Amino acid sequence: MIPARWDVVEQTALCTRIINEAGVSVSTVEHLMAALAGCGIHNALIEIDAPEVPILDGSSADFVLGFLKAGIVRQAAPVWAIEVLQTVSVTRGDATATLVPADEMRIDFHIDFVDEAIGQQAKELNLANGSFIRELCNSRTFCRQADVDAMQASGLALGGDPAENAVVFNGSEVQAKGGLRHEDEPVRHKMLDAMGDLYLAGAPLLAHYQGHRAGHSLTNALLRELFSNPDNWRLVECDDAQAARLPGAGVHMGEFPAVA
Repeated sequence: MIPARWDVVEQTALCTRIINEAGVSVSTVEHLMAALAGCGIHNALIEIDAPEVPILDGSSADFVLGFLKAGIVRQAAPVWAIEVLQTVSVTRGDATATLVPADEMRIDFHIDFVDEAIGQQAKELNLANGSFIRELCNSRTFCRQADVDAMQASGLALGGDPAENAVVFNGSEVQAKGGLRHEDEPVRHKMLDAMGDLYLAGAPLLAHYQGHRAGHSLTNALLRELFSNPDNWRLVECDDAQAARLPGAGVHMGEFPAVA
């Protein structure tokens, strides 16, 4: 058993890996975690017989579709959330990740790449209800060819074909099956990643996440900073109105994007 929790994350640059005390680990959990978060699933047991979660098409779409088809059951239990009480921020070089107190979950992300086909992109979303499914879930991981080489040299993505499992950028060139799903697919995927990494907090966050060139490692460092001081947060039981505004509340198949 490996708990899906921020304090068992092993720091990696290219994905999120969780590891237990016996040294058993599973990598690339972020897309699956994002799907759980975006579908409002707070209680789940994931069974896996490999050291890495399948990359599938590089997004969360297949996981979301599977959850929606199977059906999501509301349990006779209270819904808890983590309320961020004061601003927490971490910075590494020119990358910053911040959590600001808010009544509901928001993500604001900015990226800046030298590749002409990516460039600068920014997007902000309120993640209440089905926003994740409608706006983010089908946005695929993206990289440059050098990133693909680095991942495979690290033992990751060995079963994947970049043309099938990601959007690959090389200067002004874009390699993607079926082309881009959104003009700003890269920043949307970074928001998807952040959603998955923040799910490891252990409960939905009532906070505004702001990421500037942030990645998996920095978002995990942000959670570690958040929980390092009990004055930064508190666990709250959501009333019906609050629970109805959480990510995934009331989601249904009609919100699944046709482009996925």
